[in-house]
Amino acid sequence: MRVSTAGIHQSALAGIMERNAELVKLQNQIATGKRIRTPADDPTGAVRATELDRLLSESSQYARNSDVATNRLSLEEQTLGDVTSLLQRVRDLTVQANNATVDATGRQSIATEIKARLDELMSLANHKDANGEYLFAGFKTLTQPFGNAGPSVQYFGDQGTRSVQVGPSQTVVDGHSGFEVFMDVPQGNGTFYTRAGAPNTGTGIIDTGSVTNPTAWVSDTYTITFTSATTYEVRNAANTLVSSGAYTSGGSITFNGAQVTITGAPAANDTFQVGPSGSEDMFTTLNKLVATLNRPGVPASDSAQFSTEMGATLTQLDSALDHVSSVRSSVGARLSVLQSTADGRADNDLELKQSLSQLRDLDYADAVTKLNVQLVGLQAAQSSYAQLSQLSLFNFL
Repeated sequence: MRVSTAGIHQSALAGIMERNAELVKLQNQIATGKRIRTPADDPTGAVRATELDRLLSESSQYARNSDVATNRLSLEEQTLGDVTSLLQRVRDLTVQANNATVDATGRQSIATEIKARLDELMSLANHKDANGEYLFAGFKTLTQPFGNAGPSVQYFGDQGTRSVQVGPSQTVVDGHSGFEVFMDVPQGNGTFYTRAGAPNTGTGIIDTGSVTNPTAWVSDTYTITFTSATTYEVRNAANTLVSSGAYTSGGSITFNGAQVTITGAPAANDTFQVGPSGSEDMFTTLNKLVATLNRPGVPASDSAQFSTEMGATLTQLDSALDHVSSVRSSVGARLSVLQSTADGRADNDLELKQSLSQLRDLDYADAVTKLNVQLVGLQAAQSSYAQLSQLSLFNFL
């Protein structure tokens, strides 16, 4: 078989170019540190690497979402801590003002500070996050949630809560609405409230009461009426007699699983009301307290009314403190979930990155060895071609 000179040259040059291309490919891999630079390098590996990149990108977005939720919840927790300190200060002032040694002037001074605390509470309720969004406005994050509407405070937000996705199938609520935190505080002892009748002329004082038998409690509005200074009767909203008995100061009055205590000397026809608990916002509680403290309260009957209102206020402040504590516990639980999720995400990201590295990153020792082999092969091919290209029949004549 005859091999032409042109064929020899073409075959030799093709071999040199092939080895040179392989050498360049190895050099580029070493320069970038990547085994797969294009899908052609490893089609199956490239598809898997793309999927791992997508999972890491999703995880990065979940991490950013988690950071946003963590920042909002941390700021809410701090704000609720300030609210707790404020309510505790107001409670201390209420106990101080309820002391018989404090006169009307002293109570008015205390009322002045509580009024300032009310303004501070409003400021905390209208707190913003780092993005300028209101913490307690629900979905209306750009609307100031609380404002004065005449003598009362009105909530202008909504009751919506935002859920932030922090995992493929996990979401976390990033806050609470202002209605839930500041407006929806259980009234009284949580089951019922107590109140003295406005026209009472005696010195009877009713406590906040308690439920002794939850199964016997019937939610209704009850009126305790003193038929004389030493006897009473309890009637429901339909004016049906529920209970009656003889009155002793400090003795318990029980009916339908409820128990209340009245102290002092009620007058005939004095009344006290026991009604099912609703909710009372913190602003109303403080406003009512300020109004109570600003009342002169000279007559004995008014002094009894004052003591009853102050006792109810202390109970309501305790309810507000418990309510804020419950919300703070919820915030803490969510922050704990976010931290646990972040730890799990970090472990998963590490595994994904390791898999991606094993799949796409270059084994330098193996690559350098192959580079040296390819370099020697290229040099041998070039040397052989240089010698073959000089062969001629004239050399043998």
